[in-house]
Amino acid sequence: MQVSKWGDSLAVRLPKALVDKLGLSAGDELTIVDVTDRTLIVQKEDRRKTALERLAQLNWTLPADFKFDRDEANER
Repeated sequence: MQVSKWGDSLAVRLPKALVDKLGLSAGDELTIVDVTDRTLIVQKEDRRKTALERLAQLNWTLPADFKFDRDEANER
């Protein structure tokens, strides 16, 4: 991979094989886990899973009679 200038930052293009293996799409976040002999070890951040885990830690429950109304939620 070649390092390129992108504004004030540096960027690399990811090979298609890596994109497919990690199931990446535009906007996904990666974490550099380790660097060994000029080799980056990365992992995809699963923000949805993290958010759900944080919500589960709150031990918050909805009232038994609660019903989600999509139209009401989207009213502006």
